[in-house]
Amino acid sequence: MDAKEVLTKVPTQLFVNGKWVNSSTGKKIPVYNPANDELLVEIQDASPADALSALDAAVAAQDEWAATSPRYRGELLRKAFDLITERKEFFATLMTLEMGKPYAEALGEVAYGAEFLRWFSEEAPRIAGRFGSNPEGTGQIIVAKRPVGPSFLITPWNFPLAMATRKIAPAMAAGCTSIVKPATLTPLTTLAFVDLLREVGVPAGVVNVITSSSASSVSNPIIEDSRLRKLSFTGSTEVGKMLMQKAANGVLRVSMELGGNAPFVVFEDADLDKAVAGALQAKFRNIGQACTAANRFIVHEDVADEFARRISETVAGYKVGDGLAEGVNIGPLIDQDAVAKVGELVEDATKRGAKLLSGGSKIDGAGNFFQPTVVDTVPAGSEILAQEIFGPVVAIQRFKTEDEAVALANSTEYGLVSYVFTEDLNRGMRMIQRLESGMMGLNTGLVSNAAAPFGGVKQSGVGREGSFEGINEYLETKYVLVPNS
Repeated sequence: MDAKEVLTKVPTQLFVNGKWVNSSTGKKIPVYNPANDELLVEIQDASPADALSALDAAVAAQDEWAATSPRYRGELLRKAFDLITERKEFFATLMTLEMGKPYAEALGEVAYGAEFLRWFSEEAPRIAGRFGSNPEGTGQIIVAKRPVGPSFLITPWNFPLAMATRKIAPAMAAGCTSIVKPATLTPLTTLAFVDLLREVGVPAGVVNVITSSSASSVSNPIIEDSRLRKLSFTGSTEVGKMLMQKAANGVLRVSMELGGNAPFVVFEDADLDKAVAGALQAKFRNIGQACTAANRFIVHEDVADEFARRISETVAGYKVGDGLAEGVNIGPLIDQDAVAKVGELVEDATKRGAKLLSGGSKIDGAGNFFQPTVVDTVPAGSEILAQEIFGPVVAIQRFKTEDEAVALANSTEYGLVSYVFTEDLNRGMRMIQRLESGMMGLNTGLVSNAAAPFGGVKQSGVGREGSFEGINEYLETKYVLVPNS
């Protein structure tokens, strides 16, 4: 679709109680295209008062929304799925404009993000408790599920549609109202999606959206309000810890999908064709700007040279540029700070003795571009092994034994996802048990699926999104004892 036409169809106001409204401050936030630094649009900059107005709307709508039938809620989500699928080109173009990912990947995100709408449209009617006799035979136990209540959903910039649908869909399905705060860098896709929800008939107050240049100024009054019952956040571990501390005062239910430092382990018996394809997928999807991106490539010394050669040759042929241009594999990073961070990590690794096989530098000119990069024989202690890279860089370590590989893989405070490539089924089963991660890809570089529980262990977060577990994050359990007469 034409980019200018797409932008004319995107709301730029706050969405509160079913209406598009201006901020009480009169201030606006510029949204830029990371591929060329050009201004896309300006959106409303919410104040703390606007944030509380959104909470007021969610609270006012909660009881009536919770009383709706699960089938009704599911049908609304299904209508949204159908409509967003019909408009996939619009949403893909919009995502590429504000976030930078190649258009083909943006189309993939539309399909992935829409699946959460379809999945939870089917889960809404399946909310169930249980009934049975107590062990003493003196009464009947009833266990019921009910909505947690008004929920505050904070989404990141890297997957503007999927992160919104992954949170909003289960909240709606469970009978919870919500206030959504999208990332300041990429708010447009969420605004367009919520307008679609309005279009399919979601009642006023059920989903509200506030955009702000200051996350804390709008988040704090909502979190501190005793009427809020749930907080869901996707972002850095540092910010997640602060939000959990704030949520503790109200004893809020929390879901935290935080940072990652994913190991990608290639054993000597791996199918290298599969391993290379999986590595390219796990690393360069979304320009490496994903919490599930492979961060540390831990490769057996017998196959490391060949693995590094194949990866670097492929990467050297990647086309870098505007994600809307034909044939582009690698789009821009989100901003100049991201470019600088990636550059610093690569520089630190090479200064410590890592071998640069491909790329390694910022690309001069307009936009936030960094060359797709491969560094080999990265020594222990390098910052690139400890920090989430969030960029198009493959960092390769080498190992000799299985125990060494496991130790390297687990040598991080994070535990979101891991990837293992081996043709030995017994070894694969051992890795399932030994690697400290909430998710694992065995001989695949892509694990995300709406039907699977997404989340990590250690400092990668608490709770799960997607799957059967995802709707339970928005439900509380109520037990009733009915004595036998």
